[in-house]
Amino acid sequence: MANTTTPVLHDALIIGGGPAGLAAATALSRQLRPAILFDSGLYRNARASHMHNYLGFDHVPPAELRAKGRADLKARYNTTTFVDREVVSVAKTTTPGIFKAVDAEGAEYYGRRVVLATGVTDIMPDIPGFADCWGRVVFHCLFCHGFEERGAESAGVLMGGLGTTAAKAMHFAGMAGHLAKTITIYTNGDSAMTDEVVKMAPNPPYQVDPRAIARVEMLPGQEGIVLHFTTGPSATERFLSHAPRTRVNGPFAEQLGLEMTEGGDIKVTEPFQETSVKGVLATGDCSTPIKAVAVATAHSALAAAGIAGSLDQEPRPELALL
Repeated sequence: MANTTTPVLHDALIIGGGPAGLAAATALSRQLRPAILFDSGLYRNARASHMHNYLGFDHVPPAELRAKGRADLKARYNTTTFVDREVVSVAKTTTPGIFKAVDAEGAEYYGRRVVLATGVTDIMPDIPGFADCWGRVVFHCLFCHGFEERGAESAGVLMGGLGTTAAKAMHFAGMAGHLAKTITIYTNGDSAMTDEVVKMAPNPPYQVDPRAIARVEMLPGQEGIVLHFTTGPSATERFLSHAPRTRVNGPFAEQLGLEMTEGGDIKVTEPFQETSVKGVLATGDCSTPIKAVAVATAHSALAAAGIAGSLDQEPRPELALL
């Protein structure tokens, strides 16, 4: 049902309730900037049992960080309003400098700035069973995951996604090689990729398996992954590393006409994470190829600083103009 109450103008509409959105709200609170934070309840690392490489929260369930961030905002500050709904549209209004967001129930919200902290969705390879293994025995980042499997007898690197060159294969295999005794690079039937890897390293320290993968399955207790091929025997690894392509969540980049990068992220200008549309900022995974919690929160603090500074230079629009 549409919101029929008198509209309230907030300084920021923050779309995304993960670390990026919470960090932006926290920084804005320090300057008493009223914001609405929309949380759809969908998070990229939802399948991960623990998050890593974040000071003070290493090897902590991701939900615990989110809960702590929200609790701190509610206990210490009173400038952030939480709306646990999906936003379906964002647009400029006819009043310059004011944006309108509409949630899934039709309620309308107004703000002087928009912070897109929507995150991304990983695009899985078309391999049966792969999605079930994702985040458990298949890892996209070996800084985020993999240490707990250190000393493994073997691990694999699956090419494709963002790993489409021999140089990338060597990079990923090198990282995995610190965690497992033997590494196999799987090119999944891509003969050109196989040839490129072999040419780059005629005597590679890694094995290369060129066979097409028919399906994968996770061992009981998440103790490993079995790769079944279209030909020949299966292979078992303690874990598999794969860097997928991603897709920015939500329709907002298209709705607002934002410029995108070649990699599919929202293009921003540093240091304040400004997009190609004035008043719209993007932070976290949706705006960088380096998708990690530490990066997301740092970028969000900068975005909030940019918002606070720029709003100080502008007269506040009258609500009557909405």
